[in-house]
Amino acid sequence: MKQSIKKNRLFDAFPAISTKEWEAQLKKDLKGADYEKTLFKSTREGFQLKPFYRNDDLNESQLDNNSPGNFPFLRGIKSDNNWLIRQDIIVDNISNANKKAIELTSKGVNSIGFLFSDQFQPTVKDIEDLMENINAEEFEVNFMCGMSSHKIIAIYEGLVVKYKRDPKKLQASVDFDPFMAYTFRGKLCQIDDYAFIHSKQLVHSVKTMPNFRVLGVHGHNLRNAGATIVQELAFSIAQGVEYMGRLTDLGLSVDKIANRIKFNFGVGSNYFMEIAKLRAARYLWSKALSAFELENKDSAKMHIHSVSTSWNKSIYDSHVNILRTSTEGMSAVLGGANSLSLTAYDMPYKTTTPFSERIARNQQLLFKEESFLNKVVDPAGGSYYIESLTNSLVQEAWKLFLRIDKLGGYISALQSGFVQEAIEAEAEQSRDDLAVRKEIVLGSNQYPNFTESIDKMLSPDVFETLDLRMPNAEIKTLKQSRLSQKIESIRQKTDQYSQKNKRPKAFMLPLGNKNMRLARSQFACNYFACAGFDVEDNIGFEDVAEGINAAIESKADIIVICSSDTEYPAFAEAVFDKLQYHSILVIAGYPKASIEEIESIGITNFIHAKSNTVKDLRKYQFELGIE
Repeated sequence: MKQSIKKNRLFDAFPAISTKEWEAQLKKDLKGADYEKTLFKSTREGFQLKPFYRNDDLNESQLDNNSPGNFPFLRGIKSDNNWLIRQDIIVDNISNANKKAIELTSKGVNSIGFLFSDQFQPTVKDIEDLMENINAEEFEVNFMCGMSSHKIIAIYEGLVVKYKRDPKKLQASVDFDPFMAYTFRGKLCQIDDYAFIHSKQLVHSVKTMPNFRVLGVHGHNLRNAGATIVQELAFSIAQGVEYMGRLTDLGLSVDKIANRIKFNFGVGSNYFMEIAKLRAARYLWSKALSAFELENKDSAKMHIHSVSTSWNKSIYDSHVNILRTSTEGMSAVLGGANSLSLTAYDMPYKTTTPFSERIARNQQLLFKEESFLNKVVDPAGGSYYIESLTNSLVQEAWKLFLRIDKLGGYISALQSGFVQEAIEAEAEQSRDDLAVRKEIVLGSNQYPNFTESIDKMLSPDVFETLDLRMPNAEIKTLKQSRLSQKIESIRQKTDQYSQKNKRPKAFMLPLGNKNMRLARSQFACNYFACAGFDVEDNIGFEDVAEGINAAIESKADIIVICSSDTEYPAFAEAVFDKLQYHSILVIAGYPKASIEEIESIGITNFIHAKSNTVKDLRKYQFELGIE
């Protein structure tokens, strides 16, 4: 007779702890400090992050009662978590582009993007030669060709018939997008009405190819102009809804339109938020389409291509970009992207190399072949934190979407200046935060590589915004840029100056309190290295005279006194007396109680946690004659 065995659950042995008890313990550990001010964090997206999340937070969400593959598709539109690995090719020579595409498809890439110039006028031979030996039934093909979209489609359809491909097995797209043309160029390629008549014609032109997407929504371009995640979501949904409204007025069904739209979202370094974003995007799109007369709920499935943003990428210490794209790629994959492009680490400052492209490609192969991220659908599902983030993004993005809707849609919102002003305000705030190191770009404004210099003069475009505004633009336009451009331009100026001159040097003069002098000398080293200055750190000097002599011998351009607030007045007076004519003197810190006393001695330069690095470093460059 078999004896029944009772299986005990491990956590049954521990008493349940309520959320109130957790919070009470936290408040006790904080010893009187304000619980919410200390541990709660406000996000740029407009909501607060809590120090911990529990099942209570999941129960508060209205988004948790769904499963993968089912409406409203928050948890994905696929039965697995597979995605297409995409790399793009600049087509300046048809034969070379074809050879490169064939090479990529043999190395794990299953989605190719062909990028043409605006002047390109395709012929049948061009596209046939471009697609030679590429089986369109096995690989997704994307044509970034702007106003040539209709020609590409007609040629492609003819080749499908000629080579007897099964139209139902083809996956392809063009990037026709009147919204981005208007946003960044200030003028539609055609008059307003005809832009959408042309959209209707594109939808009709691919009726025999069910998986050919012809209408683009490019939210990642807004991210590269400085938009927040909420703005990217809301403005992208608004564009999708405007396609629906305009094209249904022209007689197309909702289902036909929705199945032809590809959403292109940027993915940045905010790991968990980016996972939640794609989940929120699918839910929002399903919610928006519910206002229309869908015949088939599956038509509300959002097709998402993710691409790593350029906004957060750096030129200096550019290999850090590999770390950035690694976490970005994971976010996109775990969020359920249908395809993914990871930019090469050297993309911000030069033409990419076969090596850098290989790294970008192999990152995705590692996700699949070694990390098995393609095996589990929506692995974030049920996470109290990510479910809560998803819900918060849905709520905030929907509020902003409704504001756009009240303005008459995305194009009307552009014409009123609302979209541009909202994004520019967030971009400027991010730049301000970067300058005071509230926002960090590793290698640029924090923890720079002290030994790195870029001897080659980089193109000015690297440090300027991308302005695509047309001379006859009708509206104010947005510009794309990188967050760290300003501070990196300072360092590049130092590097160029140092080609013919001695590189500026900052000498650390640590005195007094050992803990404070060490912390402040490390802070100051990082601070001045961000400008490309040589830095000479020191363990510390027990004798002021010894330190002063070492500073003189160093022949440094800048001498930074590193000590505690209470000791600064005495040290400042001794140092100023001996070194005022040798170098620029700087205090590391901001001793409020003795600022006036120190300034009266003659030292007026202070660097501290709230210093504006961009303004300060430019000032030091000017004083050192670096124009």
